[in-house]
Amino acid sequence: MLFAAAAVLMPVNAAAASPHVEQADLNGDINNIMAAYIETSVNRAESDHADALLVVINTPGGISTSMDQIVTDLLNSSVPVIAYVYPSGARAASAGLFVAEAADVVAMAPGTNIGSAHPIDATGADLTGDLGAKVLNDAVTRVRNLATMHGRNADWAEQAVRNSVNINAEEAVRLHVADLEAPDIASVLNQVDGREVPRTNGSLVIHSAGAVIGDFPMPFWQVFLNALIDPTIAALLILVAGYGIITELSNPGLILPGVVGGIAAVLAVVSLANLPVNIAAGLLMVLALILFIADIKAPTHGFLSVGGAIALVLGMAFLINTGPVGLGVNPVASVVTALLTLGFFTFFIRKVWAARRQPAFAGPEGIVGAVGEAREELSPEGLVFVRGALWKASAAAPIPAGSSVRVVGRQGLQLQVAPENGQVKEKK
Repeated sequence: MLFAAAAVLMPVNAAAASPHVEQADLNGDINNIMAAYIETSVNRAESDHADALLVVINTPGGISTSMDQIVTDLLNSSVPVIAYVYPSGARAASAGLFVAEAADVVAMAPGTNIGSAHPIDATGADLTGDLGAKVLNDAVTRVRNLATMHGRNADWAEQAVRNSVNINAEEAVRLHVADLEAPDIASVLNQVDGREVPRTNGSLVIHSAGAVIGDFPMPFWQVFLNALIDPTIAALLILVAGYGIITELSNPGLILPGVVGGIAAVLAVVSLANLPVNIAAGLLMVLALILFIADIKAPTHGFLSVGGAIALVLGMAFLINTGPVGLGVNPVASVVTALLTLGFFTFFIRKVWAARRQPAFAGPEGIVGAVGEAREELSPEGLVFVRGALWKASAAAPIPAGSSVRVVGRQGLQLQVAPENGQVKEKK
């Protein structure tokens, strides 16, 4: 019985003795939601006394303030941090380079790349002048410090910021930009096991061979918010909100456009609250909507709509202040959205002016000429049925009930009618 008990306990004790590594996936743009998720992952690894935190990276870059928060959290983590650019085809570009350099160990899968961290504005253009020099020098100093702290190639890191150089996994290991190349997570953990990593207050030894991995995926609500925090999505939500609310105000009682516009407005606020918004660009988008609406009311032959389209493209292009790393509204989406909006309002304007050129069908003038039926004898007054409603009417000569009548005039709520084509129904 003792041998049997020992056999049962051995696997349990072996599992308990296995190293514990927490995993966090930095997959997508770097923004406030992603920064909050990484912060939670670091705290979780520390509270669980994990042997290491594995951050799996696949990002094109993101917002500089969010990048700064992630870098700070990784540098101050009490557990060793392993950055792994994975899977094949993944990248640690722009802000992703800074995040990788903040880790104690950088690993890359075959077929991945790292670099391209030159500061750009929201349109993808270089920052120029004193501001450009200031931002560039700050980014260079930052990335050199991170590389030097971890004994990696600071000169190459500087070139990645100054000249947007980019290299694959094999070159990164050869140039000592990355510490190792590995095909999968298990291989990474086996290769870094026993590695001593320097820290500002000493050093840490990584224990990770055969580790039990605690995968901490992003919660659903953060996944949803993370999808919203995209400059292109934010810009489109603003437009949907504007169109929906304008349609509801123009046609009270439709309900659906108002509901859709209201929901889009709330989601746009949530999105913009987590993005570095350029107020002037936002005002340009509002101006675009005003110009489109004004073109419906005023006969400018579409000139205001063209101005609105230009304002819309500029507003969407500069909606986001990106700072050292590029993140902005997709320029193709900006142009396509502006063209679609221009087409929509052009079509709408034509319909409005075509309707205005048609003769009125309501009011004092609109009902004159309409044909109806006498519901009772007019001698000289009685009731007639015209355009779906009963009217009090009078005639110059008696008209029997059931006769067709034509409206020839109106005084207040009383119509003046005459027999249609001179035909009067005979009395029985």
